Amino acid sequence: MAVLVLALAAAGTAALTYGSVKIPYADVFDILTGRAEDPSPFRTIVLDVRLPRVLLGAAVGAGLAVIGTALQALVRNPLADPFLLGVSSGASAGAVGVIVLGWGAGLAITVTIPAASFVGAFLALVVVYALAREPGGGFTTGRLVLAGVAVSYILSALTSLILVVSARADHLQEVLYWTLGGLGSARWDTLAVPLTVLALGTAVLLALARPLDLLLVGEEGATVLGLDTARFRAGVFVLASLLTGVLVAHSGAIGFVGLMVPHAARMLVGAGHRALLPVAAMMGAVFLVVADLAARTLAAPQDIPVGVLTALTGGPFFLWQLRRGRAREGVTA
Repeated sequence: MAVLVLALAAAGTAALTYGSVKIPYADVFDILTGRAEDPSPFRTIVLDVRLPRVLLGAAVGAGLAVIGTALQALVRNPLADPFLLGVSSGASAGAVGVIVLGWGAGLAITVTIPAASFVGAFLALVVVYALAREPGGGFTTGRLVLAGVAVSYILSALTSLILVVSARADHLQEVLYWTLGGLGSARWDTLAVPLTVLALGTAVLLALARPLDLLLVGEEGATVLGLDTARFRAGVFVLASLLTGVLVAHSGAIGFVGLMVPHAARMLVGAGHRALLPVAAMMGAVFLVVADLAARTLAAPQDIPVGVLTALTGGPFFLWQLRRGRAREGVTA
């Protein structure tokens, strides 16, 4: 864990230093410690632009990794991810609907959009769960992925329909933000909600580490060991939807973080969730801060949506996992 803390500190420092304007490390250190001369030409860039973005990136990356870890245990499928299961698309559709309708304009970024995102994420997850569940109560990789992709496409079409009906050019830019994912809107006055929800949600999942471990032995085994699997799944689904909704409301739909990071974390600490969840959170934070740094610098001064980069790295990983699963099924057969 200490190595991951150092990695996050290094990634954060690099993210504060590099961008369209390169700032020397010494100046960044002086600004963060309050020793910079006043006025400093770089103070606004570091404190008001880059630091909120780094904190939001760390929170979103950690949250998506934790949600992916919980969902993979919950449905006992290594391909479970908020993006692939349509949960992020549901959250985006809810947020876009509120933007277009103009509901709660004064409280939009702190209350209305996160609430609508939560509702959209929860409904999407319930539909995917119902479509993928087999009569015996289990899931197969094919049914889960197909249900998630189908729901995601339907919700993306719904988002496009809302945009067309609204016929307003300013909505187009906001909708593109939700669909591609980005951290450019990070501000100090909007950080409290995602950071608080992330901390509380992660704490609750840590408290549920043992029931999550029980699900790894199978539905019947978990029931024999005293777990009410139906009630437990329903509760964690609500929690995962709440986390996803709040994070998507502030960053848009950033895909594949919740798919890739849990696999990497398991390679380090195994499948036990008491150790796995904190490690996945830290790795997710490091990954998204580095990805956002790359998004800001690869085509500077253009700012590439970070969701594009995570899709370019996560897509091949998904195909590799799918091929690996098919190979295992072939061996089993």
